[in-house]
Amino acid sequence: MLNFLTWIVLGGIAGWLASMVTGRNDQMGCISNILAGVVGAFVGGWIMAQFGQGGFSGFNLPSLAVAFVGAVVVLAILNLITRR
Repeated sequence: MLNFLTWIVLGGIAGWLASMVTGRNDQMGCISNILAGVVGAFVGGWIMAQFGQGGFSGFNLPSLAVAFVGAVVVLAILNLITRR
């Protein structure tokens, strides 16, 4: 249960920070930020694995950075898709 809550908290923080960087903060709510951060953690972990590095390993600053980078990538792609 604690691992699940860690994903939610870390995902929320990473998603919120990424939404501010990508300019989507006004369009996203709490649930969207959490989803962007959790998906971003998976994407960031995959990106880090391509470079031979570790990914998400708990509630710490490197894991937040990986989730943040992944969430920025996810939201940037979303911006490209939904841009009018």
